Amino acid sequence: METLPTALGTTWFCAIAVLWLGYLFLEGFDLGVGMHMKLFARGERERRVLLNTIGPVWDGNEVWLLTAGGATFAAFPRWYASLFSALYLPLTLALVALIFRAVAIEYRGKVHSDRWRTAWDWALALGSGVAAFCVGAMLALTTTGLPLDANGDRVGGPFVWLNGYAVLGGLAVVAFALVHGLAFLALKTDGEIRTRAHGAFVRWLPLAVLPLVVWVLAVQVRTGAWWSWALTVVAAAAAVTAWLLGRRGSEGRAFIGLAAFLVAGAAAIFSAVYPVVLPSTLDAANSLTVGSASSSDYTLGLMTVVALIGLPLVLAYQVWTYWVFRRRLTVDSIPAAHSVVPAIVVRLVTGKSA
Repeated sequence: METLPTALGTTWFCAIAVLWLGYLFLEGFDLGVGMHMKLFARGERERRVLLNTIGPVWDGNEVWLLTAGGATFAAFPRWYASLFSALYLPLTLALVALIFRAVAIEYRGKVHSDRWRTAWDWALALGSGVAAFCVGAMLALTTTGLPLDANGDRVGGPFVWLNGYAVLGGLAVVAFALVHGLAFLALKTDGEIRTRAHGAFVRWLPLAVLPLVVWVLAVQVRTGAWWSWALTVVAAAAAVTAWLLGRRGSEGRAFIGLAAFLVAGAAAIFSAVYPVVLPSTLDAANSLTVGSASSSDYTLGLMTVVALIGLPLVLAYQVWTYWVFRRRLTVDSIPAAHSVVPAIVVRLVTGKSA
């Protein structure tokens, strides 16, 4: 017999949707910037400008992914268990890609060598692209379904998840991240990089949002209600508005318009599938719902208290970080690459501090 969702279960379903939305919005543009290290940047100076635009914020943005996973584990343990075990392969690929990406950001400037920097540029670009694709594939399958039996276990081999919806979701997040990264670069840089980023944003936005639009429509056709269809219309209007504002040169408003497209599109998807959190493609009776997959109300209530205390602090810190590093960057802001002798070596050789 189906367990009805409680108010706290519904609240945490919405909270997890917000966490994923925050991840896609914040990590989206720095994954895009990472891919643009090889797709957009011209020369070493420009690559260092791109890297410096996300340098102060990229690790904070990844916190949203960890929080979304942790919240799912605590609030909906059956959802977490079925999803992560069924998608073990793309999850592992995403984590490996994020590790390569993080190491590339930290290690790229440690050796004054073009070969060294080029290798880490590829690690950053490919790591960002693979991570974006795998996250998109997993989110798409969360909303369209996996072959789950009555116990919530995957039926089929390790690649049974790799279907058309997974590819669509992966392409949707990769394309959105690329155009989102261009919008961010237009806001955070000046000079030639800003001009080129703005032009590329206007040129590629209509094509880049298409996979996400198809994903939203596919979910609406399957399980949509009037309110989710209304949100779909809002998402489409926001995408058109972002493009028109971009053509007019209103970079800040275009960025906000793109954010509105993401918010409305994600809200349309999550509201269309509610109360199902993980559909089964074998039998609808095997699908996991908010009611059947959630923890006890005591656990959810305790989580709510902790979230009400911790979340405002995290948001305040991130807002403060973006405010401190709000100024635009240019190529002239970046000094020429040069070798630096570590202070510990100077002290060992001379006996004096650097």
